[in-house]
Amino acid sequence: MKDLRLVNNPHNDQKVIDACSIFGMMDTSGRCFSGRDIMKAIANMHVRGNGLGGGFAVYGLYPDYADCYAFHIMFLSQAGRQETEAFLRDNFAMVHDEEMPTNPTPAIVNPPLVRRYFLKVGKHLPHDRSEDDYVVARVMDINTKLTDSFVFSSGKNMGVFKGVGYPEEIAEYFGLEDYEGYLWTAHGRFPTNTPGWWGGAHPFNILDWTVVHNGEISSYGINRRYLEQFGYQCTMQTDTEVIAYAVDLLIRRHGLPVEIAAKVMAPPLWEDIARQLPEEQRLWRTLRQVYGSLLMNGPFTIIIAHQGEMIGLTDRIRLRPLTVGTKGDVIYLSSEEASIRLICPDLERAWIPVGGEPIIGRLGQAPKVPPVVEIEKRLSYVN
Repeated sequence: MKDLRLVNNPHNDQKVIDACSIFGMMDTSGRCFSGRDIMKAIANMHVRGNGLGGGFAVYGLYPDYADCYAFHIMFLSQAGRQETEAFLRDNFAMVHDEEMPTNPTPAIVNPPLVRRYFLKVGKHLPHDRSEDDYVVARVMDINTKLTDSFVFSSGKNMGVFKGVGYPEEIAEYFGLEDYEGYLWTAHGRFPTNTPGWWGGAHPFNILDWTVVHNGEISSYGINRRYLEQFGYQCTMQTDTEVIAYAVDLLIRRHGLPVEIAAKVMAPPLWEDIARQLPEEQRLWRTLRQVYGSLLMNGPFTIIIAHQGEMIGLTDRIRLRPLTVGTKGDVIYLSSEEASIRLICPDLERAWIPVGGEPIIGRLGQAPKVPPVVEIEKRLSYVN
């Protein structure tokens, strides 16, 4: 059997830096749909992964517990489970908990125990903190201080399902065809610099923010050190984790609009800033000065999601692929246009966005589509 690293990499240097598959699908009307289509779409990009990571994020998932924080936790030992459950009882009101339903799947070997907990903060909230800040701090406590336990999903009315395997195998293992949501993202992983393990699969999550990523964050060290000043701890051994925490910091805690947060992570080049109007120059220079340590260097395409919103973003010179498609109320984001057309053959529009320009789908808003002339110009530029 051929080594996929060599098939995709003629230089035979044992490193494939253009792989990984990402896919996002959102019905902006809020209609919930099953995971079947997104499972089919991400499986169509099977060759972009190597079986060392697959995962999904689903929004609108737990309507019966919509006001609870849904913790998905993986345990590597029973001692870890006991310690963590005692911690949860001491720091939250536990509304419900259960083992995550799974199906026997031949490709999934030695999985950790995965359980979900529906929690409320209630009386445990200090008077000087918000609920979200309290939950983030407790997630960091579990992931850094407790034994063999990792919280990999912690938002309300949403959930992350991930592990070691191809994404279609992870979907089969967790039975995702039986779940419904109005927004789904998916990832097939080809680790290049970090280990393939259950916690290191995508999506990465904090509260209801999730990120899937194709590429490499070469600025990981400085990004991580900056985020640690605000209480975030990177424990999943993968560079993508910093993106999830950066988004939470910029948008939730610092209140920046998505469009501005995107320009922090993928800012204009200095030569482009110099050509802007004076007012715009002041804005971009200020962002670079204040948030320079959150600039994401390296090639990347990411899909960010949270309640009511899905955002696609590439690095400023578009070194990783992203295609956008729309039909009616549905917006699609994908590494490959073929995967979109597989599940939506009568797509109304498809285009490739400009590097560093966020593509945003929002509940209650029809997907924004560039004029046909602009789409044609972008596609001809790429081709």
